Amino acid sequence: MNNVHDMGGMQGYGPVEIDEPGVVFHHDWERHAFALTVAVNTAGQWNIDQSRAVRESLPPLQYLSNSYYQIWVDALQKQLLQTGMVSLQELQSGQAAGPGLPGVKALNAEQLPAALLKGWPSERQTTAPARFKLGQRVRTIEAHPKTHTRLPGYCRDKEGVITGLHGMHVFPDKNAIGPDEPQWMYTVEFSAQEIWGEDTTASSICLNCWEPYLVEADNV
Repeated sequence: MNNVHDMGGMQGYGPVEIDEPGVVFHHDWERHAFALTVAVNTAGQWNIDQSRAVRESLPPLQYLSNSYYQIWVDALQKQLLQTGMVSLQELQSGQAAGPGLPGVKALNAEQLPAALLKGWPSERQTTAPARFKLGQRVRTIEAHPKTHTRLPGYCRDKEGVITGLHGMHVFPDKNAIGPDEPQWMYTVEFSAQEIWGEDTTASSICLNCWEPYLVEADNV
């Protein structure tokens, strides 16, 4: 993500409001928006990374002025129109005007609870050795892609140390735009000063990074 959609570490947007434990939805419509998004995702017309990419494609003013679940609704409408699952006329009227898009998977309500509990694991079979090892110093790349990425802006071109190896996982950057190319995932620990500067009161920050995000620190 880039631009205003990547708000980690940015200032000037007011305080971060922290809800009481257990609070998930503030209004009933948010609950419905979440359920509708999950249900439509089972149609097989897109994956989770494509959904995130569409949310990040919303115009900055629209993104910043809307609440969290309103962004979900706006992005879902955009996906439905882009894929042809609904027409603009159907979206505006709330009524189906035809037989629907061919090849869309039918939602099986009886199987959905078990599927949700199982989830959609991102781990994939290991087909290549890890490039980096525990304790190795690495640096994140400096990149500003126009497409989806899970490398936050505040952690780009920063030096840290590998503290965990997690096997190969779906690589969101590729999964959002075409066939996935699974990559090794690592936990990288950065000193807080490396990320935020000397004024921070934190000690360190850990981030899960896919292998293409990293280079050897000595090579920079």
